[in-house]
Amino acid sequence: MYTTLLGSVGRQNLSAMIFDPAFVWPQPLTPAHSLGISALIATLPLIVVLIFMGGLRRSGALSAALGLGTALFLGIFVWGMPAHLAAMSMVSGFAFALWPILWIVFAALWIYNLCVDIGNFDLLRRWMSVHASGDPCVQAILVAFCFGALLEGTTGFGSPVAVAGFLLLGLGFSARQSVTLALIANTTPVAFGGLGIPVVALAGVTGLNLMKLSAMVGRQLPFISLILPAYLVWVVAGGKGLKRTWPIALAGGASFALAQFACSNYWGPYVVDVVAAMFSTACVIGLLQVWNPESPSASLAQGEHSNGSPSEAGLTLGQSLNAWAPWVLLAGVIVAWSYLHLFTFGQKNIPIPLLHNAVFITLYNKPYAAIFNFQPLAAGTAGLTALVLSALILRASPRMVVKSGLKTLLQLRMPALTVGLIVALAYLYNYSGMAYTLGAFLAGMGKLFPLVSGLLGWIACFLSGSDTSSNLLFGNLQVAAAHQIGVNPILLAATNSSGAVTGKMISPQNIAVGVTTVGLVGHEGDIVRSTLGHSLLLALLLCLIALAQAYWLGWMVP
Repeated sequence: MYTTLLGSVGRQNLSAMIFDPAFVWPQPLTPAHSLGISALIATLPLIVVLIFMGGLRRSGALSAALGLGTALFLGIFVWGMPAHLAAMSMVSGFAFALWPILWIVFAALWIYNLCVDIGNFDLLRRWMSVHASGDPCVQAILVAFCFGALLEGTTGFGSPVAVAGFLLLGLGFSARQSVTLALIANTTPVAFGGLGIPVVALAGVTGLNLMKLSAMVGRQLPFISLILPAYLVWVVAGGKGLKRTWPIALAGGASFALAQFACSNYWGPYVVDVVAAMFSTACVIGLLQVWNPESPSASLAQGEHSNGSPSEAGLTLGQSLNAWAPWVLLAGVIVAWSYLHLFTFGQKNIPIPLLHNAVFITLYNKPYAAIFNFQPLAAGTAGLTALVLSALILRASPRMVVKSGLKTLLQLRMPALTVGLIVALAYLYNYSGMAYTLGAFLAGMGKLFPLVSGLLGWIACFLSGSDTSSNLLFGNLQVAAAHQIGVNPILLAATNSSGAVTGKMISPQNIAVGVTTVGLVGHEGDIVRSTLGHSLLLALLLCLIALAQAYWLGWMVP
């Protein structure tokens, strides 16, 4: 369509039209004149990122840059996107990466670095070591699954992986295995992360009932939550570890799944992760008070875990409270921030020049808004408030606080570049129409669509690193496909969010932040190779659950 316009009005008139505020560029769904071929071409930027990160083990920044370059070339020369729209979509992506994503990550990692510098984080490591009975399988459940879910429920955006990964490293896991375990565990909590923002966004973009969407997600993910601790144990120590610690894995998974189901169905999406994480932690610790697994053998986790340190001395009550204080404060401040609606206080909605409503989404038959929602009191600001309170309670000197902040800035240099590039790629992928071409192709599978519905969320989360962005991108497509094939739209919309959680462990954005604390910056490709198989396996399981709920377990759909 864009090339037709070129021939009809000439280049000079076209230039005037493009920069006219009334100019609107329609996204072509089939730029290659075939939906299948167009969709295949649209996958090229994703394939480039996966090949360079996972296959060639290149850094996240280089892989994201090459993926962005591929998308830019295809967007302009295949989809016919005007160059200025492509440029502004990338600028919009970089802006979103800086605020709120990197602002949230910066605040969470600042708290972590402060705790490390004053010795408080070592208290948390010792607490975990003592209460996990020195067993790496139990440590993986308590740290990666329970503690990671608490962080995901409050901050998200990669910080749970970074903090939990470093804690596992301190407990004796290798750097690569620490990040891998934290990434695998950071799945089922993701849909309700950041106080339920992904589900809230899904309700907003689709117009569907929020409580029904929350309930539906809460009738899919608990099946995976139930087995996830056991899956982590299997990754750590194989069948022998699972045989030794299955009661702990069952207690952790069942308690989390039960709380996740109950909260999402009867309370809403807001504090699902916080409640489930705390309940699961309490159940695991409670069971360990009356039962302990047998001592692990010397050869564990395919030789990767080396927990050869002597037994940790017990902590006093005061030390235990200090160990948990920053993280409980972070959760409390974020919950209070949400309850008091402080996130939107002073919010400025800034239309992106030349891009806002200048792209027409052909698939949805509506203009594509481009508004930067600047929230001075975003979650990162809440995290900064928790940092100040933590510094006061732990009596950290102002010099130490500033030192840890500067350390955090240095840590985030390369990860910030990776995050900026991958979010810019996601925005360009969306505004150019490539995402909608791929989505339309998958939606054309008819009755089999529920089987691949979750893969749309998986793809979007891989690109953006965010379940929220995945829902904003493909939520309406899921609803349209549901009406077309006669399936309840609540089911497929929820499946988009549930499927997205399985793609987060391979997202370059999530991995880039996750490796900052364990010394693996530049080795993101190795992490992708470690998590890709797990991601695909869990995605397939989620897709099978959705297919069953669409045609055989319809009574599960609210």
